[in-house]
Amino acid sequence: MKPARLVILIVAIVAAGLAGVLAMRLAGDKGVSQQVADVIRREPTINVLVSAENLAVGSRLTENSIRWMAWPQGGIAEGFITDAARPQAIQELVGLVVRLPMFASEPVRAEKVADSSNRIMSSLLPSGKRAVATEISVATGAGGFVLPNDRVDVIMVRRNDEGRYLTETVLNNIRILAIDQQVEEKDDGTRSVIGTTATLELTPDQARVITVAQQMAERLTLALRSVADAQETDTKVADYLLAGSDGKAEVQVIKSGTIVRAGATASVQR
Repeated sequence: MKPARLVILIVAIVAAGLAGVLAMRLAGDKGVSQQVADVIRREPTINVLVSAENLAVGSRLTENSIRWMAWPQGGIAEGFITDAARPQAIQELVGLVVRLPMFASEPVRAEKVADSSNRIMSSLLPSGKRAVATEISVATGAGGFVLPNDRVDVIMVRRNDEGRYLTETVLNNIRILAIDQQVEEKDDGTRSVIGTTATLELTPDQARVITVAQQMAERLTLALRSVADAQETDTKVADYLLAGSDGKAEVQVIKSGTIVRAGATASVQR
């Protein structure tokens, strides 16, 4: 073999070797990439009884207004109705009265519904409260915007002995239980719905106050309050309208919109 060819062959062998070594080093530095598949585990669910639609105060539950919904097991709160605890809950609750507003997909709680008897109003009343009705109109009922579960102040307008008009708030932050609505047809043939009677949720003392105020007042007006006031106390009353206490009764005579108290108090005969 000629010397020139021998040199070319040696150079080719050395180049091939160097290329192999370089390729092995590059492969060793890169390593082998491994892909780890993430395992997604879904949290177990439990069927919870929820409202299928928006439910107003006073409405009755039906098979179409409530339904079962899958709920994450970790999100189950005390008071939720589950199919594990009450599988026949839908049939058992049909006919019950809604005491507090419920929105679609909201869990049904025992404290938001009441007995399924026909006495709807008594079912809406919390223990110790009384329901008292008072007449209203568009002018005295916040333009017709007072609705059940709203909060209002009751303002009394009356005349004194001098014929002057006086105004005062006799009840504060009172919850509206119901509004009696009446359809009125106008001259042009159109119809409008007007509330004629508002039923108020009152304590026994508040019920006595409004009974006296209805006799004294030229007019009683409901002043609509903000929903933000719902947590404020509602037990304030115009104390001077209350007659007697602790078994004592004081005779009250209302004349020309003014209370005239008879001399001494008398014991109530039991």
